[in-house]
Amino acid sequence: MFRIGKTLVSEEIVENNFHCNIEKCKGACCVEGIAGAPLQKQEADLLAKNFDKISKYISPRAKKILKNNGAYVTLKDGKIETPLVDSKACVYVHYESNGTLSCGIEKAYKKNEIEFNKPISCHLYPVRVKEYSEFTAVNYHKWSICSDACSLGNELKKPVYEFVKEALIKKFGNEWFLELEKIAKNKTQ
Repeated sequence: MFRIGKTLVSEEIVENNFHCNIEKCKGACCVEGIAGAPLQKQEADLLAKNFDKISKYISPRAKKILKNNGAYVTLKDGKIETPLVDSKACVYVHYESNGTLSCGIEKAYKKNEIEFNKPISCHLYPVRVKEYSEFTAVNYHKWSICSDACSLGNELKKPVYEFVKEALIKKFGNEWFLELEKIAKNKTQ
């Protein structure tokens, strides 16, 4: 691990390659797992505020869940996440006609209907961020459903940190990313 400001960064985000291969996985990360996408309070508020603009990109069943239960779920520990359909699929998943899954939030964003892309936790993936009292941990998350993304990343020689560059800058700022880039270049020489 190495330190950048108040973050401890796993060397794995520099050493491993990754590039999402949606043609192979079909967006499985939107329907696999045991929990919804972690949300920041600001994101949860934006989801509630923009429900009508986002809802046209999600399934009728997901709309019903959101109308009955709200745009997000608050857990016992106070953390917030996206609700799930049948304890599996994120309610914000969009089903494309070719069988690929995408994000309904991102769809609305790309059509300039809302002002935020998708939850930062999704935008950062496969990087996971965990806040502690003294520092923030920045780690690489390995998931078997992303094996094709790792293969494609290796083929393209695309390090994890480069794949999620936009999201890392959004989360930590451009100066932080430039420092990460400098460290990465030194490690690969």
